[in-house]
Amino acid sequence: MDKRVFVIVLDSFGIGEEPDAAKWGDEGSNTLCACATSPHFSIPNLTKLGLLNIEGALESVYDHALAPIDAPAGAFARMQEKSQGKDSTVGHWEMAGVISPRPLPTYPQGFPPEVLEPFEQATGRKVICNLPYSGTDVIRDYGREQVETGALIVYTSADSVFQIAAHESVVPPEQLYEYCRIARAQLQGEHGVGRVIARPFEGEWPYTRTARRHDFSLEPTGTTMLDRLKEEGFDVLSVGKIFDLFAGRGTTDHILTVNNPDGIDKTIAWMDRDFYGLCYTNLVDTDMIYGHRNDVDGYAKAISYFDEKLPEMLGKLRENDLLMITADHGCDPVTPSTDHSREYVPWLVAGPRVRQGADLGTLPTFADLAATVLDYLGATQLGTGTSRLAQILR
Repeated sequence: MDKRVFVIVLDSFGIGEEPDAAKWGDEGSNTLCACATSPHFSIPNLTKLGLLNIEGALESVYDHALAPIDAPAGAFARMQEKSQGKDSTVGHWEMAGVISPRPLPTYPQGFPPEVLEPFEQATGRKVICNLPYSGTDVIRDYGREQVETGALIVYTSADSVFQIAAHESVVPPEQLYEYCRIARAQLQGEHGVGRVIARPFEGEWPYTRTARRHDFSLEPTGTTMLDRLKEEGFDVLSVGKIFDLFAGRGTTDHILTVNNPDGIDKTIAWMDRDFYGLCYTNLVDTDMIYGHRNDVDGYAKAISYFDEKLPEMLGKLRENDLLMITADHGCDPVTPSTDHSREYVPWLVAGPRVRQGADLGTLPTFADLAATVLDYLGATQLGTGTSRLAQILR
């Protein structure tokens, strides 16, 4: 009864285009190799675990000096997304065992009147913008109007999101969260977007976004590994936006984070905690701050910082612990697009019981991760994905 699994999601750290990338407009994407074009990219510890030995990971249009090693210390694979999507919600759900056969709704022309009119009536505030927009650009272009009129900036992106931005002096964060709850309750069925996101900002123009973002997710459409583990008496700890992505479902304890270093520190602190089950962490800065802004140096630095902290995590693993490192999609910071990219994701597994150098090849679904976690902990399977435990353990 002392088995623990730590799953860390490096948000958007894809490792190369999937076979259907052209359908999504993502031909040539490889977030890993794009990061390697930066002089700030240094990943000796991820390399030791086998990241660069993963099948196809180094196939890229980018010039880079990455190379595999002879004797990786971990087990490794790449996973292909079976769901129809390339966002955090669908990606995290799939790695937790819920495959989405239909894409969540997106709004490239903005939201229709049947969405906005009930929202305006329920909040008593007008909506401005209503277009796909960069989060930093939208407060630059609409922030002054928001502050002057009290209207809510509503915008979207290539993802299935309904985002609401307001200045904290005009709409305090708790009030903004309440508006998001109203939208979340309304956006169901045909208009059931993956996430409603509060995007508070502050200061004088040009405004800056605050760390008080909050996501209100659609509930998973099936039973997840979190649900199953909680039902069967395991501990399920979440760090960062995991709690939001699963609409609070399936966790026994959670802690929010303000940035990647905070999330890493909180995960390390919880590695000293006695529990039996799963600790699930999302590190979002790579996606939210760097990927979407095409900041290749910032992305490279964020991955390199995680790599620096990785030995501390590995040093805290107990005899029956597994550490899994993965991603939920890509967000290539070199392509002209600032949106997510349809990419394979890495799956690295480390721990005292892991077979070193175990190459699992290419797996057909992220759900293999959930099946493996459930198998290792002795929980009931969900019926999606295939456990790879026999290949991973010595």
